[in-house]
Amino acid sequence: MKVDTRALAWFRRGVVGIGVVTLLIGAHALAATPPTIGIKEFKYGPSMLTVPVGTTVTWVNHDEEPHTVTSGTGAFSSAGLVNEDTFMQTFTKPGTYPYFCAIHPYMKGTLIVK
Repeated sequence: MKVDTRALAWFRRGVVGIGVVTLLIGAHALAATPPTIGIKEFKYGPSMLTVPVGTTVTWVNHDEEPHTVTSGTGAFSSAGLVNEDTFMQTFTKPGTYPYFCAIHPYMKGTLIVK
């Protein structure tokens, strides 16, 4: 049986091309997803997050009650966030940033910037 090597080569290129495109789309989707911290049931989730320098982190309040995102070091502070409000902060310096809710001080989280 004779195999058409040209057709086989085109088939291989097509399969490789599809694989490369799939990887690029997947990598773009991962890179395009900004880190988000949810506020629900009087908790930050995740309560600890590590991000690279230059990252913008978004907090979203999913509770009916208002909450804040207040840095323990004074580096940032949101206004009161009501249901589905967001707060965004870009972190330009490495460090550990503890934060809490000024309305409900038992709510705590930590952001680590590397």
